[in-house]
Amino acid sequence: MKLLQKDIEKDNAGQVTLVPEEAEDMWHTYNLLQVGDSLRASTIRKVQTESATGSVGSSRVRTTLTLCVETIDFDTQACQLRVKGTNLEENQFVKMGAYHTIELELNRKFTLAKKSWDSVVLDRIEQACDPSQKADVAAVVMQEGLANIVLVTSAMTLLRAKVEVTIPRKRKGSCSQHEKALDRFYEAVMQAILRHINFDVVKCILVGSPGFVKDQFISYMFKEAVRQDNKLLLENRPKFMPVHSSSGHKYSLKEILCDPTVTSRLSDTKAAGEVKALEDFYKMLQHEPDRKNQNNRDPTITSLCLSLQSRSRGESYNGGTLTQLGGVAAILRFPMADLSEPEDDSSSDED
Repeated sequence: MKLLQKDIEKDNAGQVTLVPEEAEDMWHTYNLLQVGDSLRASTIRKVQTESATGSVGSSRVRTTLTLCVETIDFDTQACQLRVKGTNLEENQFVKMGAYHTIELELNRKFTLAKKSWDSVVLDRIEQACDPSQKADVAAVVMQEGLANIVLVTSAMTLLRAKVEVTIPRKRKGSCSQHEKALDRFYEAVMQAILRHINFDVVKCILVGSPGFVKDQFISYMFKEAVRQDNKLLLENRPKFMPVHSSSGHKYSLKEILCDPTVTSRLSDTKAAGEVKALEDFYKMLQHEPDRKNQNNRDPTITSLCLSLQSRSRGESYNGGTLTQLGGVAAILRFPMADLSEPEDDSSSDED
């Protein structure tokens, strides 16, 4: 997140102008917004036009609107944030008081104004805009022909890339096609790592797979790093940690993060809190199911877990254990009754 302007008065009223730069920033923005805030941003509006002959048509125009926020919708699967409200400043396309929905976009600035900014919200802005707060743990979950490159932050898990390459089976007397396909696969995974992992921030890169796939990939990667004189990979070799996983699918990240050797290795990272919260959630889900919740604005929440998928390559990613639970999960401070159970209708009519 980039902070362009901050103007907060002594009475805590004021506004900030921000630019969300990655998927995690949308999550931070969602937590900044509240009903009654004023949001100003560029948006698309469908308008009717009338020609000189009187014929009526419609077109989509880009305009800048200021809304009084009424509803906030965050899609964890698509990383999209939509804000609906009434227009506060009339222009040639939209009348005062008309309803509109702004879909906030990556790399497009917005201005958020509040009557009162509290310290928690201001701290969140500071955290989101601090480069040192970015993901310091990465994971490559893989099997032959499939790899998922994931970043783990203190607030969420982000899927940054998915690599898929068809690997033909070995044939008697000839393994050349199989080996060539594996080399193409390993090369694609290596390039995805270089493209999506910031080695200046990341302290540990977990490489998980069934069998020896992880070992063969790491061997290939560093042989290529020597051949290509890739100093970035060679200097960061100690950060790579091979671990076992049952598959190359995203849900295997859970078992990787719960491995005691991994937990020990991650103890000095920001992701340690995320790993501990996720582990506690699954334990609670098994033993105290009445303390689970999916309302991430509930004041009774003590821990929150969030799963986000990146759309950086225009793909839509599905799956993952937490994602199957809705993408957002929380541990409550105390048990909550099952709201699906029918209420007791035995109350007196005299009340």
